[in-house]
Amino acid sequence: MKKYIVLLAVALIGLSSCDDILDRFPKDKMTPETYFKSATELQLFTNSLYNNLLPKEPYNEQSDHYIKTTPADVIRGGVNRQVPNSGGGWSWGDLRKLNLALAYMDKNCEDEAAKEEYAAVCKFFRAYIYFEKVKRFGDVPWIDHEIQSDDSLTLYAPRDSREVIMQHMIEDVDYACSHLPSSYPSGLHFRVTKWAAYALKCQFCLFEGTFRKYHPDYAKLNNGDWDTSDWKDWKWYLEESAKAADVIMTQSPHKLYSTGKPDLDYAVLFTEYEANNDEFILAINFDNSLEQWHNATAMALMNSQGRISMTRKLACSYLMSDGTRFTDKQGWETMSFADEVKDRDPRLAQTIRVPVHHRIVESGGKYSYSKTALGVDAGITLTGYHTAKWLMPEGNASNDKFDRSFNDMPVYRLAEVYLNYAEAKAELGTLNQGDLDKSVNLLRKRVGMPNMDMAKANANPDPFLSSEKWGYTNVSGANKGVILEIRRERAVELAQESFRYVDLIRWKCGKCLEQPIYGIYFPGKGAYDIDGDGKNDVAIYGASDVAPDKNTATYLFKIGTDIYLSDGEKGYVQPYKPYTDRGEITFDESRDYFYPIPIDDRSLNHKLKQNPGWNDGLNF
Repeated sequence: MKKYIVLLAVALIGLSSCDDILDRFPKDKMTPETYFKSATELQLFTNSLYNNLLPKEPYNEQSDHYIKTTPADVIRGGVNRQVPNSGGGWSWGDLRKLNLALAYMDKNCEDEAAKEEYAAVCKFFRAYIYFEKVKRFGDVPWIDHEIQSDDSLTLYAPRDSREVIMQHMIEDVDYACSHLPSSYPSGLHFRVTKWAAYALKCQFCLFEGTFRKYHPDYAKLNNGDWDTSDWKDWKWYLEESAKAADVIMTQSPHKLYSTGKPDLDYAVLFTEYEANNDEFILAINFDNSLEQWHNATAMALMNSQGRISMTRKLACSYLMSDGTRFTDKQGWETMSFADEVKDRDPRLAQTIRVPVHHRIVESGGKYSYSKTALGVDAGITLTGYHTAKWLMPEGNASNDKFDRSFNDMPVYRLAEVYLNYAEAKAELGTLNQGDLDKSVNLLRKRVGMPNMDMAKANANPDPFLSSEKWGYTNVSGANKGVILEIRRERAVELAQESFRYVDLIRWKCGKCLEQPIYGIYFPGKGAYDIDGDGKNDVAIYGASDVAPDKNTATYLFKIGTDIYLSDGEKGYVQPYKPYTDRGEITFDESRDYFYPIPIDDRSLNHKLKQNPGWNDGLNF
């Protein structure tokens, strides 16, 4: 039987909202004074935190690596990003809920072991909540106690510094690391373990360390008048990140999933029904029988689900299968799709459709490739790079439709921990070849790729990855080459897992979002068999041309209407050309590294300063 966390806490305690129990304790309902007494009650109450806080949508974030039909506001920037009246990530209901649970379990529960475990769960999620807040807003108020309706000091508190927040997060996550169990009887990790707590610490310390390194004015960004004399520097946070990663790498039972099939294993990891118990440290459980679904498969198979597509920038980042750089090859800029995807890092063919693509099938718990060949569908992909990651196994036609996917998804997996470890040590300047061999090179080994060589990387940094058009212009120093290579590995290994936008924020690389959004290359008008399966996929014709016969190709695209090319009637597919021509693809470095605080919240609490560059019309 599939393990599933039943999220019934609020219903079971008979309360309409957390706000109710802060104001009155009705005699005919369960109340905080009579609840939180047993492990069962504590578990039921904290179950809703998983459902409310962990991401449930498919991994469809937009950035310079993945786009959709309409660019998100974070891509368009400028006047398309406005201060919202409410929402926007500035929500605190779950924080109030877990703070209430912490207060009453301490009073009511006599089971010390249960109290410690569920206090650890609450503190894990409190650190998780605050990490989300810091990523979006920077400085925020720290609240770690039950709020009463007359608690004006808390309800109308100003923002605390990011150092105050981060140090409290460290306290909470360290408690979680010490008091959460190493595993559960179920085996699969749909509940937080101590290893999940270490993964969270590793993640947010990497974020904060690199943010402080690449944003040296970090202390002044939100407020400007903090006393920073006792603040930890960026190196301290990166050291903590590396330490947390090392604990997982050396002490946890987790290991990379591998069956010795480099052309299959990476794809299976995201296709299989059940969360991989070896590599997934914390997973989100989906279940068909319980109608717990997501939409990842439909997004890859239907043109009505946003047409999420990989960009050329990411596709060109994949190395050749022998470890050499694709962008060092003669003529790489104008290769046909069928030629450019040959002999590449096997993860490319397990992330997008390449000639000729085969979907995965499952039989008796074993996974293999189907005999049915699939081509690139130019009606689904905007760029020619047709996503295939997260597709459920073939043979589930009824589940291929909208919102019917039920393969589990990771919150934390060991591969990310390896990448965090290598990046933290590279940025610190303490990385050595042995560190790479026990982290990044294990990821490469799984897919049959040659090892990353630190000395070679630093001796010859990749000009593609450091160029103004395609890469990062602010990486320097003796470790420039290996830092760039680790960023490459991160982009490839974690493709379509919603890390990219936050990575750009912490690296102070928001301008990467202004770099060209391109797809595959077409040398001119005509009919094209994109994927080499013997059938013309598209026919491209000019605005003044007569449309080709409908039998010429599956799709007929008129230049300037159905398709845009970077050089008029030839060049790279440029799906966002109308937005670019209107100057709408922008990133404001004086504003866009943070989100704005909603107007309603600032109207209620005049002590909340707005983030720089955001005009909400409130003058106080």
